Amino acid sequence: MPNVNTEAKIFTCTQSKELALNIADAFGVNLGNVITSTYSDGEFQPSYEESIRGTRIFIIGSTHPGPENLMEMLLMIDAAKRASARHITAVLPYFGWARQDRKDKPRVPIAAKLVAKMLEAAGATRIITMDLHADQIQGFFEKPVDHLFASTIFLPYLQSLNLDNLTIASPDMGGSKRAYAYSKALESDVVICYKQRAKANVISHMELIGDVTGKNVVLVDDMVDTAGTLTKAADVMMERGALSVRAICTHPILSGNAYQKIENSKLEELIVTDSIPLKQKSSKIRVLSCAQLFADVMHNVHYNKSISSKFIM
Repeated sequence: MPNVNTEAKIFTCTQSKELALNIADAFGVNLGNVITSTYSDGEFQPSYEESIRGTRIFIIGSTHPGPENLMEMLLMIDAAKRASARHITAVLPYFGWARQDRKDKPRVPIAAKLVAKMLEAAGATRIITMDLHADQIQGFFEKPVDHLFASTIFLPYLQSLNLDNLTIASPDMGGSKRAYAYSKALESDVVICYKQRAKANVISHMELIGDVTGKNVVLVDDMVDTAGTLTKAADVMMERGALSVRAICTHPILSGNAYQKIENSKLEELIVTDSIPLKQKSSKIRVLSCAQLFADVMHNVHYNKSISSKFIM
């Protein structure tokens, strides 16, 4: 029989290097050696500087827009396939383009489906990701998908706060399932915000379903982009008598003037993971690392062990 290399190797795309270093450290290996050459016109080429023949490799990289992050992941996967890696696992702490998971009007793409197919066509044999914008995106893949939940990280932190009269809130109707899951784990009440948008990222009107008087409210969402929804919801809840409003959002996209909105808002705290590196620091933003979670799951995947213990809800 041929000699199969059972060693796992971890590599990173440039946008996720700090997180990848922490994951590799928790996994117990050194980060693999890969260099990226860039042409004067912006074209780039990743190159593995060590043998990966017959190995299982993990490529870590969030694919948040712009398109360079997704393209780098695709090139890394393709290079690994052509270098005869035995298994290629794409580790996407944040799966970008996921908000385009359906046709919500005529003549638009389903980008999440397209990204899934591109990852598979490039040569990914497995996907590990966290808090997809829509659970059904798993069905866009023909390869195995391990969909992790950041509740594994957030729930212990929330419990450590020992908040009285805790209420979980969803910033929109679409996030109600996530809010109910948190409320069940924490044995708390639930309220839901109903919002209407004038256009993408612009809220024209917001109403609150439920009572927050005298409550410490925690908003729960999968991502925060412009922070318009969160800051508007915090304002509404404080006006309705809430004692405090915090927010938990897995992926800190934080585009435009989001940092300024958060600093000027009535939010007491925004709690996020390091799935996407912050562009700047903020006194109101607390980052909880997802490195240990990914390292544990990657270890169990490599050694063909169950990962069900990592799913709190």
